[in-house]
Amino acid sequence: MADLAIFNRDEFSMTSLSAAIQRAPYVPQLLGQMGIFTPDRSRTTTITVEEKGGVLSLIKSSQRGAPIEEGQGEGRRVKHFSTVRLARGKTLYAHEIQNIRAFGTTSELQAVQDEVADIMNGKTGLRAAMELTHENMRLGAVQGKVLDADGSELFNWYSGFDIKQPDEINFNLASATADGGEIRKKCNEVVRAMVRASHGAWLPGQTYAAALCGDNFFDDLVGNPETRSTYLGQQEASELRNDVGQAFSTFKYGNILFINYRGTDDKSTVAIGSDKCHFFPVGAPEAFKAGFSPAEFLPFVNTPGQDVYALIVPDKDRQAWVRPEVYSYPLFMCTRPGMLLRAKRG
Repeated sequence: MADLAIFNRDEFSMTSLSAAIQRAPYVPQLLGQMGIFTPDRSRTTTITVEEKGGVLSLIKSSQRGAPIEEGQGEGRRVKHFSTVRLARGKTLYAHEIQNIRAFGTTSELQAVQDEVADIMNGKTGLRAAMELTHENMRLGAVQGKVLDADGSELFNWYSGFDIKQPDEINFNLASATADGGEIRKKCNEVVRAMVRASHGAWLPGQTYAAALCGDNFFDDLVGNPETRSTYLGQQEASELRNDVGQAFSTFKYGNILFINYRGTDDKSTVAIGSDKCHFFPVGAPEAFKAGFSPAEFLPFVNTPGQDVYALIVPDKDRQAWVRPEVYSYPLFMCTRPGMLLRAKRG
């Protein structure tokens, strides 16, 4: 019979479990798959960002031999932001493993490891819950405001970088006509605003605009007379119908990749408002960062932060249970929130 003493083995140590959970296969959510967040693995509890305020200006002509004008240096500000702590555990009681027969030490060990692995890495396990939480924070970062699980605001990147959030754009999809080109004009407005706010982060041939759409916004976008004919008639239509990651569907129009964001099935936990659309850059160097701090336990002090940590806490008084736990210390941020735009279907 399995015994709780088995959890004293090296296989269940904090460092072994943390290494194992990093290796375990899992499916990241859509924004995690897109790879727009640059990892920043800090050895401290803060992430540092250097903000440069340089502006390109014209050079006035001058006479040969005359004194030349002095170039203006870039204004630089260093900002420090603290990571947050995410943690969850699930108790495994003695009676849940007492009937695991020991057909030799290896079999017993493997059986108990399977129980722990299911808690840690199962479809509804602790790792999956942590990835969903990370996705919720990524979703907040591409909208400029990162929210906690209860809906309260953790970070506002507009105020964090002292800029005003751009006004919402009315796409007025209901009034679009086949030959009016109104939606394309709105797309041009979005791309131009994004490029101007990039401060050099928009790289031609690499950076492009993407948009996460709610269901109603996306349906009206692809179903109205202007875009419907384009979707069905262009040679690239077959390519545009390909899904991106876990999106319901995608459509490229006006140099913007529109993504019908799937989110969670309750349409509220991790979701885009049904009538809304949020624009963000893809391929803009370090426009988004994913900072991670080390765990609060001695084996990891002053080491580069990992995405997630795992450990097992035993019941030392009665040996009635053990508690697998996962921890993460992330900071999902947008360093150029001026590039983030939003729209309503109208």
